[in-house]
Amino acid sequence: MIERGFRTSARLVLGIAILTTSLLADDTSSTNVDVTFSIPPPRQFTPMTRYERLGNYVSRVIGPETILTAAFGGALAQARNTPKEWGSGAQAYGERVGNVYAQHFIRGTLEYGVSAALHEDNRYFVSGETGFLRRTKFAVMSTFLARHDNGNRSFSFSRIGGSAGAAFISREWQPASTTSARDGAAAFGFNMGSQVGFNVFREFWPDMKRHFHRD
Repeated sequence: MIERGFRTSARLVLGIAILTTSLLADDTSSTNVDVTFSIPPPRQFTPMTRYERLGNYVSRVIGPETILTAAFGGALAQARNTPKEWGSGAQAYGERVGNVYAQHFIRGTLEYGVSAALHEDNRYFVSGETGFLRRTKFAVMSTFLARHDNGNRSFSFSRIGGSAGAAFISREWQPASTTSARDGAAAFGFNMGSQVGFNVFREFWPDMKRHFHRD
């Protein structure tokens, strides 16, 4: 069931994303977006080209972040025994990991298509701020904001929409106990929470690396 639902949904969103990109993405054009948050761009910021955007998408859906998210999400669901119909054991854990990965794949594909159309750049750039609270705040805010071709940031329709779409599309293959709107909202919350966590990690990882190298 999960494999059939994943294949159907993945083909659908992948087709939409590729079509949207081919029609609307352009290497040199810019978009006139009503910028809500005027935050200065990072030094030497340049918009992604079409091919850089595609490469970023591919690395996201098969990269280490995806593997970690799927493994952790599957373990968490296994510990909570949700969905209960999948039971316990290695096979059940595999089902749950596959479920989380399928959602991640759909989320990334939807985000790729919409971000190309709207010229949104969801890459993370280290803040350059000082102080733990300021840097953490910047990392959290970056989960909900996207840069545009001029370097300024506004609400990320592609990231939020991709996460919401993945959470609710995945109800297609879920057992009866996890098909409610509440379950979809919970999956959306987990998707966004994991992205917040990874952005906080990205913000402080350069400092951690320098500390390790000194040791």
